[in-house]
Amino acid sequence: MTTVKSKGLRGGALGLISGVVVGLASMAPAYSLAATLGLIVASGGGQLAGVKAPAVILISFVPMYLIAIAYRELNKAEPDCGTTFTWASRAFGPIVGWLGGWGIIAAEVIVMANLAAITGAYSLRFVGDLDRHSLADLVNSRFWSTVAGVFWIVMMTYICDRGIEVSARLLYLLLSVQIVVLIVFSVVALVKTFSHTAQGFSVHPSLSWFWPGDVDFGTIIAPAVLMAIFMYWGWDTAVACNEESDDPSHTPGRAAIISTFLLLATYTLVTVSAVAFAGVGTQGIGLGNLHNSKDIFASIGPELFGNGVLGKVALLLLAASILTSALASMQTTILKTARTTLSMGAYRALPDSFARIHRRYRSPTTSTITVGMVSILFYVLFSLVGENLLSALIGSVGLMIAFYYGLTGFACTWYYRNTVTRSVRDFMMRGLLPSLGGICLLLVLVYGLIQYAKPEWLTDDNGHDITILGFGAVAAVGIGATALGAILMVFWWTMAPGFFLGHTMTREPTAAISDGDVVRPAGR
Repeated sequence: MTTVKSKGLRGGALGLISGVVVGLASMAPAYSLAATLGLIVASGGGQLAGVKAPAVILISFVPMYLIAIAYRELNKAEPDCGTTFTWASRAFGPIVGWLGGWGIIAAEVIVMANLAAITGAYSLRFVGDLDRHSLADLVNSRFWSTVAGVFWIVMMTYICDRGIEVSARLLYLLLSVQIVVLIVFSVVALVKTFSHTAQGFSVHPSLSWFWPGDVDFGTIIAPAVLMAIFMYWGWDTAVACNEESDDPSHTPGRAAIISTFLLLATYTLVTVSAVAFAGVGTQGIGLGNLHNSKDIFASIGPELFGNGVLGKVALLLLAASILTSALASMQTTILKTARTTLSMGAYRALPDSFARIHRRYRSPTTSTITVGMVSILFYVLFSLVGENLLSALIGSVGLMIAFYYGLTGFACTWYYRNTVTRSVRDFMMRGLLPSLGGICLLLVLVYGLIQYAKPEWLTDDNGHDITILGFGAVAAVGIGATALGAILMVFWWTMAPGFFLGHTMTREPTAAISDGDVVRPAGR
C-alpha cells in the first residue's frame, strides 16, 4: 500500500449516512426542482419536454451515475480531497489536473452568487410571510437582498470553518426539512389528482411519461437534458470529504452512489406529482406557463394547499424548504471548494497557505475563508452589474460541470488502463462505464457551447439578446472563465513551477495499482 502525507483534516468524522446526507444536501433538491422543472417542461416560449419530463429526469441520471462510478473507483485508489484535480493530475499530468481543479473552483464560486441571491431573497420573503410585511417589501430592494445574501455567505463560511462535524449536524437538519416537505407535496398532489379533487388542468400519470419515444432528440431531449443535468450536480462533495471519512477508500464512493439514486427517486416522485397535478398547460398553474418557471412551488402551492390555516402553514414550510435547500447547497459548496484548494495548496499547485489547517477544528481555515471572501466579492460585483449577466454566469456553470465531471470519467479509464482487463468487473467499472460517462458529458459540453453561443439563447425581460462580443453571453462567460483559469495557471507556473515540473506530485505509475495497492492519507 502506498501512503501519502495526511493534510491534517479530522479523519473518521463522517460515516456512510453522514456522507449520503452531504451528497444529497449538495444537490439542493427542493431548490433545483423549483427553479428547473418548469424550464424542462417548457422553455423559449414553447413546450419542451412536456409530460415527458420524467423521462428527461431518468435520461439525465445516466451520465451522472456513470461518473459517480468513476469517482468511486478513483477514490478507492487515492482518497484525496482534491478529487478531479488530483486524479486528473495523476492520469494526464499537471496542466490538465490544474484545469480540472479550476473547473471545480470556477463552477462553485459562480453558483455561490446564485445561491446567495436565492437565500437573500427567500429569507426576506419568508420573514414577510410571517406577517413581517415591512421586511417582505425589502425583497424588491437589490441592496437589502444583497446584504442578506452576504450575511448567509458569512454564516455558512463560519460554520464550515468550525469543522466537518458541526457542518454535518446542520446538514441533517437542513436536508430533513426539504425532503419531508417534498414528500408531503408529492403525496397531496397525487391524492388530489387521483381523487378528482384537483382542477381541470390535472392529468393522470402514465407509464409513457417515462419513455422518450416520439420525442425529437435534437430539439427537445438534448436541451432538456442540458438543463436537467444541473439538478444532479453536487454529489461529489461526499467524495471531496473522503479524508474525513471513517473509511476513506470506500465510504465516500458508496455515499456518492447512494445519494444519486436517492435523488433520482426524489426527483422522479416530485416531477410526476407536479406534472400530474398542475398539468403542462400554458395557462394558470400549468408547468408550461413560463411565468411559473422561476419557482413552480410558489405557483402550485396556493392551489394545492388552499388558503386555510393548514394551507398557510404548508406554504410557509414550502418556502422554508427552498431556503434550507439553498443554504445547505451553499454550505456544501464551501466545503467542497475549500477542500479542492486545500489539496492544490498541499501539492503547491496554489500557494501553500491554502493548505493550512485550524489546530482545534481541523478544518482548512485559509481555504474556507478565502472561498467565502471571493464568493462575496463575486456576488456583490455581479449584483451591481445586473441580473442579466448573473443569469449568463449561472448558465455557464453547466459547461464547467460537464468539463470536470467528464474529465474525471476519462481519468478513471486512463488511470486503470493497465488493469482494466484483469476481470469483467474491472473492465466495466473502471473502463467502459466511466468512458461512456465521459463521452456523454463531452457531447453535453459541445452541444451546450453550440447552443449557448447563439445570440438568441439568453434574452432580457424586453426580449433583447444578451451577448458578449457578439456571442451568446452564457458561452462567452464559460469560455472566459476557462481562459481566466489558464492565465492564472501560467502566472502561478512562473511563480512556483514545482508542481508543474512534477516535483510535488508525480504521475501515478499504473504498476502501483496493478497489485491492488491504493494510495491512502497517512495517520488514519
